Amino acid sequence: MHNVTAGIVSFLAALHTSRNTGPTVSPCRCYKQSPLDACWPTITDWSAFNHSVNGKLFKNEPPAEACYAGPKFDLQICSALEVDLTNDTFIADQAVALDFPIDLSCPAIPPGPDQPAQCTLGDAPVYTINATEAADVIAGVKFANERNLRLVVRNIGHDLLGRSTGFGALQIWIRFLQTGISFSNRYQATDGCSQSNWTGASITIGGGYVWSDVYEVAQQNNVIVVGAGTPTVGVIGGWIQGGGHSPASRDFGVGADQILEAQVVLADGKQVTASACQNSDLYSAIRGGGGGTFGILLSATVKVYPNVPVAGQTLAFAPLSDTDIPDFMTALADIYAAYPDLDDGGFSGYGSWGVQSAAPIFGSFVTGYAHAMAVLDKNVNDMQSVFEPVKDAIAKFHGTSLVINIQYFQFSDFWQYYHTLSGVTTPVGGTNAGLLASWLLDRKALTDDRSKLSKMLNITAGSQGQFTSTAIALVSGGAVFDNAKDPHTLLNPAWRKSYLHNIASRGWAFGTDAATIKSIEDDIIFTKQGAMKDLAPDTGSYMNEADRLDPTFLEDFYGASLSKLQSIKAKYDPDSLFYCPTCIGSNEWVVEPTGRLCRK
Repeated sequence: MHNVTAGIVSFLAALHTSRNTGPTVSPCRCYKQSPLDACWPTITDWSAFNHSVNGKLFKNEPPAEACYAGPKFDLQICSALEVDLTNDTFIADQAVALDFPIDLSCPAIPPGPDQPAQCTLGDAPVYTINATEAADVIAGVKFANERNLRLVVRNIGHDLLGRSTGFGALQIWIRFLQTGISFSNRYQATDGCSQSNWTGASITIGGGYVWSDVYEVAQQNNVIVVGAGTPTVGVIGGWIQGGGHSPASRDFGVGADQILEAQVVLADGKQVTASACQNSDLYSAIRGGGGGTFGILLSATVKVYPNVPVAGQTLAFAPLSDTDIPDFMTALADIYAAYPDLDDGGFSGYGSWGVQSAAPIFGSFVTGYAHAMAVLDKNVNDMQSVFEPVKDAIAKFHGTSLVINIQYFQFSDFWQYYHTLSGVTTPVGGTNAGLLASWLLDRKALTDDRSKLSKMLNITAGSQGQFTSTAIALVSGGAVFDNAKDPHTLLNPAWRKSYLHNIASRGWAFGTDAATIKSIEDDIIFTKQGAMKDLAPDTGSYMNEADRLDPTFLEDFYGASLSKLQSIKAKYDPDSLFYCPTCIGSNEWVVEPTGRLCRK
C-alpha cells in the first residue's frame, strides 16, 4: 500500500510541475531517462528557455565524441583530443570536461575490445547555461526550480569529490561570467557595513576567474592575496567557500577568512549581499561551509596584504637503498614531529613523500621526501635558526643510509617566492581515476606519542605495489588559529587547532575491474584514513581534498560547525536545490542506481 501511495504522490507532483503551477513536492528530481518523467521539459520548453537567456543554453556532448563511430567521428579531431584533454586551458573552456574525472564514460582513446564501444555523457549534466551575466544565473535557478530539475553549479578547476557533475542535470556554468577584477587601496563596503573591521586594501573578483588572473592584479599593486597554490583553480567557487589553503594561509588565514562581502544568488532566484551586516548567517556559511551549497556566488571581495620579503627552503632526502627504508621512515617521523615548532617559527609550505611510489619524488628516487617551505618577512638566517633542531635530528643519516639535500633562498617579495618555489600547475585529465584520504593533524598527534606517529606513517606508506603517494600541506597555524575568534566563520574548527593537512592517495586506470577498485577504496577509506583518524581522533578532514566515499563525512568535513550550517541550509535552500555530493544537506538525498536523484 505504501508503494502505491508513493507512486500516486510522485505522479501528481510530476503532473503539477509539468503544468508550471509552482514548486514541486516530488521526492525525486525530474528525470530524463526511459520511462521519461512527465515533468521533463519538452524540446519546445527548452527552446523557449534558450530564447529567454539569449541563446546561451546548449545540450552537452562528450568532448571525445569524435573518437567514436557515428556522424561525429573525426580521426584528426580525436588525435588532437588525446593531448587537448590533458591541457588545463582546453578543459576549462569545455562545459563537461573535467580536470580530474571520476567517471570517464567517453575517453579520447577509443575503447579496447574488453570495454563497451560507446560514448556517453556518463554523470555529466544534460544541458548547460553559459552564464555570462547575473541574469543568466537567476534564470537558470528559476527554471530548475519550476521544473524540479537537478541543478549543477560549475566554475573551473579541481573537483575531487564529484560536486560539479550530476546525471540528468541542468548546469549553470560561470566560467565566462567575468565582470572584472578590481583593486582598492582601502576597502569600503558596498552596503556601508562597518562590522568587518577591515580598513586595509581589497580586491573584488567578479565571476569565474582563476587565481592566476587575480595574482596578476595583486602583483601589479604590490600586495599579497591568499589564493590557491595551483594558479588554475577557480576563485569564487568551492576553493574559497570550502576553506581554501594557500602558500599564504599560515600568515593571513585560509581563503574563506578573507571574504569581506559577496553577491549571492539564492535558491529562490533572488540576488543578495552577504556580509557581516546583511544576511550575516549566509555570510558565515559561505566562509567555510562549502561551495555549491547555499547559493551561487557572483562576486566576492577579499582582503589583501602588503608585500614582504620571503626566505625559502627546499629539503629532500631519500634512502640510498631499499634496505635503508627504515632509516628513511625514522627521518620522516622526525620531520612530522617537528612540524608544529617549525610552523610556530614561521614555516609554511607543501611537500610530498612516498615509499616505492609510481613516480620519482625527486631525482630518480621513488622512495623519498621533498618539500618547499617559506618564512614570510624573515631572512635566511632566521629560517636556518628555526630549522636547526630538525637538521641535527636527521644529520646522523646523511651519507650512511640517506642522501639529504637542503637549500636556502632569499626572495625580494612574496611573488618571487611563489613563482620560483610554490606555484605549480598539476597534470589534469588523463585516463586514470583515484581516491584520496585527508586528515588534519594537531600538535598532540604529531608530538605526543612517537610510536603512534610512526605506526600511522608506516600504514599510510602502503605496501609494495600499492604506489601510494602522500602530500603534506603545512598551511595552518599562525593566523588560521587566530581567526578562530572571527564571529563569522563556519570553517571546520579542526583547522583552528591543526597544523598539518595530510593526504594519502592511490589511483587506478579507467577500465580496472570492480573488485580491484573496491579493494583500493577500502584501503584508502578504512586503512589509511583510519590510521590518521586513530592518531588524531579529535580533528577532521579538509572537505575540498578529501575521501569522497567517507561514510562519516558530515562529522569529518564540518565538525562542530555542522548544526549551524544545517540550520542555514534549511533557511536559504529548504528544498535542497543546491545539492552536491558530501555537501550540507546531501545526506537527505540518494542517487539511485539509475542515476535519479531522490530524497531518502
